[in-house]
Amino acid sequence: MMPAFPALPAGVPVSGLLKELRRLSWGAADILRAYARGETPPYGFPPVLSVEDGGSGPVSAADLAVNQWLLEGLGQAFPAADWSLLSEETAQDQLVPGQPLAAEWLWILDPLDGTKDFLQGTGEYAVHLALVRHGRPVLGVVLLPELEELWFGLVGGGGGAGEAWRENREGERFAPALSQRQALAELVLVASRNHRDDRLEQLLAALPLADRRSMGSVGGKVATILRGESDLYVSLSGRTAPKDWDLAAPEAVLLAAGGALSHADGRPLSYNDGDSRQAGCLIASHGPAHNELCERASQAMAAIDPDFAV
Repeated sequence: MMPAFPALPAGVPVSGLLKELRRLSWGAADILRAYARGETPPYGFPPVLSVEDGGSGPVSAADLAVNQWLLEGLGQAFPAADWSLLSEETAQDQLVPGQPLAAEWLWILDPLDGTKDFLQGTGEYAVHLALVRHGRPVLGVVLLPELEELWFGLVGGGGGAGEAWRENREGERFAPALSQRQALAELVLVASRNHRDDRLEQLLAALPLADRRSMGSVGGKVATILRGESDLYVSLSGRTAPKDWDLAAPEAVLLAAGGALSHADGRPLSYNDGDSRQAGCLIASHGPAHNELCERASQAMAAIDPDFAV
């Protein structure tokens, strides 16, 4: 039985929405994979032009094409839906610092999460779609094009565990397989390949973990937790901080699967609150050791950087 799920805007059935999200997600995968390989993308999007030829390169072309694909797709499929749409590509024009968007229901989209990995050819990039209500995610989609994985998360009515699953292109469903590891000394960390600083390294050294692996894209990192390959991910703001579109969809899927994501002091994340930055020390985990991880991280940060707001 499907768990209690917050009612969607009037006229938007869950089954119909999931069907459209599948279509849009796999279409986005085809677009991104074509650009990544230097091929002509589908659906009439233009081929890549080099910067020297007057274009803006493969990342911008891919970003813009998927952004258009998702925004137009949701708009055409549900023209009367009482929601607003925000993406990384439109944020500069839509957002005013300190002012949340006036929307009870808000889609927060990231057409291409993991830009450096897209450029480097690692394949560790993702697409994020999250439906947020009153600052908290209620539905999330994380697409991993190169792995042909499509993750869905319907957050439970109380904001916790709900229903999460992975699909392939054939529509076969696979349940999350979060690990059963509980002791900190058994846990496996998944860390960023491209975003690290000395304070983060000090923090990770203060946590007595078993092992660590590197992965691009926040969606890709959370997927390793969902598969049981890792148990936690730590984000520590340095010169930059992750944004709403980096975290909303991965958080929704992780919460729906029974995991957790919070500030190190236990505060939940808040979206569309007038500041798109998700600053601080953020911990995503498979759940069982989350409170202990937060406590250890807070204690470590108090010694590493006493003025840092976790």
